[in-house]
Order: sequence, then C-alpha cells, then structure tokens
Amino acid sequence: MICDEVREQVRAGGLLAREDLVPARPIIAMVSGGRDSTCLLDVAVALLGPAGVRALHVNYGLREQAGADERHCVALCRQLEVELEVVRAGRSSIPRAVGAVGAEGSRGSAEGSRGNLQAWARELRYAEAARMAQEADGLIATGHTASDQVETILYRLSASPGRRALLGMVASEGRLIRPLLALTREQTAAYCQARGLQWREDASNDDERFARTRVRHGLLPALRAVHPAAEANVLRTASLLREETELLEELVTKELAGASSIAIARLGELPAALARLVLVRLAEDASGAYVPQAGERVQELLALGRRGGRAELHVGGQAGAVIEDGVLEMVRLPPRAGSGPAGLPPHES
Repeated sequence: MICDEVREQVRAGGLLAREDLVPARPIIAMVSGGRDSTCLLDVAVALLGPAGVRALHVNYGLREQAGADERHCVALCRQLEVELEVVRAGRSSIPRAVGAVGAEGSRGSAEGSRGNLQAWARELRYAEAARMAQEADGLIATGHTASDQVETILYRLSASPGRRALLGMVASEGRLIRPLLALTREQTAAYCQARGLQWREDASNDDERFARTRVRHGLLPALRAVHPAAEANVLRTASLLREETELLEELVTKELAGASSIAIARLGELPAALARLVLVRLAEDASGAYVPQAGERVQELLALGRRGGRAELHVGGQAGAVIEDGVLEMVRLPPRAGSGPAGLPPHES
C-alpha cells in the first residue's frame, strides 16, 4: 500500500523518527496546502503523533486563492489534530524595493519581479519557522521532493556554473530537514489520494513566464525523451558529487588549517582546482553568503600579488579580496545601494 511504503521510506530516512533523540524534537511543518506539504504533515503525524508536530502557514494575501488556502490548512490541521500557527503578511508588508508581477509585461520583467517577491516570501516564512523552532527547540520540516530536487539542479545548472549547481538541496542542514526528498511528486499525490486528503493547486506553477515552470514542462519532458531514466540519473549524479565534494572540502580545510587568509605565493603553488576552492571558501566565510564566482578570480589575484604593495578586488557578492604584504584575505563588503533582499536557492519553499 502506498501509504505504508511512503511512511516506511520517510521513517528509514531518519529525519522524522530519530531513535537517538528521546523524546524526539518537535517538528515545525511548513504547510502551504499543496500536495507535498499535505503529505509531509500527515506522515509526520503518523510517525510522531499529533503532539510531536506543529504547523506553520503563511498567508501573504497576494493571490485571490490565499484565503481559501488558509482555510484549507486550518481544516487539515483540525482533522489531523495538529496545532497550527497562521501568519498573515499582506501587501502592506512588502518592501518597496520588491515588485509584484503585473497582469501584463515581458517574460523577463515578470520573472525578475516575481523572483524578488518570492525571495521576500521565502525569507518571511523561514524567519517565522525559525522563530517557532527556536521557541520549541524543534526542527523545521519542508515538503521538498525528489521532483523539486531535479528541477532545482537543472535550474541552477542553467543559471549558475560550477560544481555546486549540481549538488541540489541537502536533506538536513541545521534545524532544517527535508524528509520527503527521496519521494517524487507523483508519490506524494498518490499518498494523499489514498489517505483521502485534499490539496490546493497554485495556478502560478503552470505559468510559462517563469523559469521553473519551463524546466518542469519543457526541459524535463525533453530529457525523458532522450532517456526514460533521466531524472533518476540526475539525482544519482548529484548524490555522487555530494560525496566527492565532502572529500574536496576536507582538502580545503587541511590547506587553510583554520586560517582566514593565504599567502599569495602559496595560492600560486596550488593545483588550479584547489586554488579556486580555497578562494571560494575564504570569500564565503567572510561574506556569509554563496560566492561561487570568487573561484574565477585566481589569476587576477595572482597578478595583483606579483605587483607588490596593497591591492583590493571585488570577487563577487559582498566579498572583497585584500592583498597586503604578500597575504590575501577576504573581507565582507557593505551591500550595494538598491539591492533587494538576499535570495535563497530557487524553490526553497
């Protein structure tokens, strides 16, 4: 039976049912009303009981269906006997720098505006979830699936070069867990149908103006036409690369040995790949953000170092390199005027 299979698969993943935690930490389930978050909530209740689960729904008030989505989540949590917290935002809380998608406009402008709006919405709901998790000393659970993982990898690969684009989302990072990451969207739908659970559909997910929709409805079918196991192969590749990345990160850690800087002469001696990774690590440690482009500045920095004296170079994001007395150090730069909210990876919902 699909329900037993899904629950066992999630239980075996160990993120919701940790035998080493007695009692288990409470789960804050982020619930939108869609099939994936509905499946997540029901599975969490089945594994932990209603008392071990709390739910969060954020009503942004931006869609005509927002009120119906909220009522659906209220009814679902009442049915499952789960405590629900609803946060209502509304248009008045949107920063002025963040635009909304209008009824008309080009694909580019619509996607850019929606991207800013989605970044704001992600930051809001994750901040609220973090608050709840902190209060309860719990974990934040999202309904991301293997289907989301494939779309995320393909989107990042198209938009951001580098190894990390192929790694996808991790199952656990800090308080955040993704218990459904091994399940497909088809499995979560089948689970909900078998359990008699209704879900809400977001019509914007089928809007071809936006990149993720084009990946889902255009790129993925094309890849399946090339090979029926295309999605499984993407996921397997990501898994292998993640294991190999752990080894590479150990090499970077060993090279830096806890330092926040590196001698320019030493940087020039390193293999090209390791030099790139060292720069990225230093830039990201300094800025606290994702700066993959820093690795492309190795030769520029080596050239600046050969000139002697003091030199500075912006290497991407809010990271800047400072070279002085033959030593390279990364510093965090102030945000540029007019920049919007810091975005999370695509589809961090």
